[in-house]
Amino acid sequence: MAINVLLDPDPATVARALATNARLRGDYPDGFALDANHMPHITILQRFVRKADLADVAHAVAAVLRKEQPAQWTSQATGYYDLAYKNLGLVGIVIEPTPNLRRLQQKIIDAVAPFVVEQGTGEAFAPRADGGAINQPTVDYVNNFVGPCSGINYHPHLTVGIGTRDCIDALKAEPFEAFPFQPVSVSLYQVGEYGVAQTKLYDLSNTADPLPS
Repeated sequence: MAINVLLDPDPATVARALATNARLRGDYPDGFALDANHMPHITILQRFVRKADLADVAHAVAAVLRKEQPAQWTSQATGYYDLAYKNLGLVGIVIEPTPNLRRLQQKIIDAVAPFVVEQGTGEAFAPRADGGAINQPTVDYVNNFVGPCSGINYHPHLTVGIGTRDCIDALKAEPFEAFPFQPVSVSLYQVGEYGVAQTKLYDLSNTADPLPS
């Protein structure tokens, strides 16, 4: 199973993400909406694990959260970025990578490491609504997350949707007023197409006993 250990953002950050998503979908209606199957989030770690080990993974992460308390931390949203995909772009809001966030990520990487399955495939993801195959860049991203997307290379962000090049260039050219970001909880999700948080598996806020969803 392709999993995402993630930060659930505060309401003000979610509102900003929803507004940007609506703008992108107005330009490119085939893009995804931020909804119950595409939850706004900030990824900490994406990995492949065995489904039978999910409870153990949840408890391992909860053990980290008993010492690290990200809901008490603040950071800043500083701008937009995008990843090119064909003639489109996957757009996100950049979150400042504080020492606290990088330390938390490394501890969670270490906690999940005993359960990791190398070289996962598209079958490990939450299914697409149209029944199609998960695109290869999404599979590759999870397989190659640790290293290229961890440590000094960890750049936390909140993915807000898909847009055309013209729309994205216009969005990024506008002044961006930095705003505060504070996570409200930590969750474990199954990943869907484009790395979206599609199916919630565990609420990790209760560190004594992580609750399956």
